[in-house]
Amino acid sequence: MRPWVHEAINRIEADFQRSADTHLFRLEVPGIEGVDIYLKDESTHPTGSLKHRLARSLFLYALCNGKLREGRPVIEASSGSTAVSEAYFARMLGLPFIAVMPKSTARSKIALIELYGGRCHFVDSAPEMHDAAVALAAETGGHFMDQFMYAERATDWRGNNNIAESIFSQMEREPHPVPTAIVMSAGTGGTSATLGRYVRYRGYDTELVVVDPENSVFYDSYMTGDRTLKRACSSRIEGIGRPKVEPSFQHDVIDRMIQVPDAASVATIHWLEDRIGRKAGASTGTNLWGALAVAREMMEAGRKGSIVTLMCDSGRRYLDTYYDPDWVARCFGDLGSYRGQLPGEGAGPI
Repeated sequence: MRPWVHEAINRIEADFQRSADTHLFRLEVPGIEGVDIYLKDESTHPTGSLKHRLARSLFLYALCNGKLREGRPVIEASSGSTAVSEAYFARMLGLPFIAVMPKSTARSKIALIELYGGRCHFVDSAPEMHDAAVALAAETGGHFMDQFMYAERATDWRGNNNIAESIFSQMEREPHPVPTAIVMSAGTGGTSATLGRYVRYRGYDTELVVVDPENSVFYDSYMTGDRTLKRACSSRIEGIGRPKVEPSFQHDVIDRMIQVPDAASVATIHWLEDRIGRKAGASTGTNLWGALAVAREMMEAGRKGSIVTLMCDSGRRYLDTYYDPDWVARCFGDLGSYRGQLPGEGAGPI
């Protein structure tokens, strides 16, 4: 058993050594003066999203805690991107992989999971995923990776090339090297926990602003302090927002939260495509809407500085959803009122 674990860890570490860090680029925003906005492009990971970092950490955590066995399946509850990345690492280690996900998950994500050798087990809605994953693990003798439980503890928040350390290192030569704010959405809550802890550990005067979509309990839980809140529906912004407060969501390292309308998130990714010529997933729209709101606040207060947020994944995964005009009209209605509030589109009150 121990030789297999050693070889598995070596394979993951070798893959890490072959991977370059993701780019951080400055976004030119019309009408925003004195505040620099940066996007960290996590779509360039081998599996195309921020979740590549999480999956690598989860596999190493499970291996070092004796949870994975040669030939035994790995099960995850995921709406897509985490499952894509975990399927990649499972194939690397020769392990079967099963993703438990809602039937509404984008077909392109399902295809990517299958490309990496995984298979999908469908449930009707997000609230059913956890129990279904637990049952599958029991039936197959496999390991339920449980990203929502372990995301905040699998990553070394003090550094070791985590995303927080990468951001601050890449910002060192910018006009405002210590960001005034980092804006991040929450899926598991693991990334926001890493960012908040690292900022405190290093003593940076940076505000962590967490943005949350509709149909998610994170915002209400943060505002009320109630960690028992639940909803019976799923987030429409894939990869973020949860129907219950997950263990990895850490209230105490967040400085404030902003609730973002789903239609605003979708309007923002179309606006972003016009700015940079690239498509991003809707969670990037949630992040960027929040970043623009913080920038507007800073301008109105006469403050200068920088804001960093994330491009979580590529919009190529959502051509049949967030980039399909008919689908968007059915699910979100007219985006015009939100598009008009974005810089250069009417300079409204975002």
